[in-house]
Amino acid sequence: MRFTGLSLARMAAIIIGAAVPGHAFASDLVALPTVMPEGTIIVRTSERQLYLIVSPQQARRYPVGVGRVERQWSGTSFIKAKFIRPNWAPPDAVRKDNPKLPAVVAGGAPSNPMGAAAMTLSGGEYAIHGTNMPKSIGGFVSYGCIRMYNADILDLYGRVDIGALVVVAP
Repeated sequence: MRFTGLSLARMAAIIIGAAVPGHAFASDLVALPTVMPEGTIIVRTSERQLYLIVSPQQARRYPVGVGRVERQWSGTSFIKAKFIRPNWAPPDAVRKDNPKLPAVVAGGAPSNPMGAAAMTLSGGEYAIHGTNMPKSIGGFVSYGCIRMYNADILDLYGRVDIGALVVVAP
């Protein structure tokens, strides 16, 4: 297989099988006039869309799954850390609802809800991450994390730096 001209994230998506049938890889470029700096991530919960600001007039748009109604949050945060195929330790709220979960689920395991990559957010137990349940994208499905197709999180991962501003709006 030749990968000439493909981004590192796209190559990784192909290699680990992260592509989703019927889903175009990565994002759409859309008009989004804003005063937010380039590199800012905006999540619009009601739209179930994530936007990465690429210029004062444009953003990359990705479909996402967001928090269930009782688990939604809004506010600002920053990308605290980035991980490829991360392990997952269920937060207390998840463990309370699912006490039989193991303390840690290994990265890459089919039961690991973090998918291909994760970017943790400062100030809490939330992350922007991939998913092993692609049918959940577009829904109100999580405990507050932002879920993305694995191919999309790998694309975003390559475009975002630690410290990037994240704004979550209703």
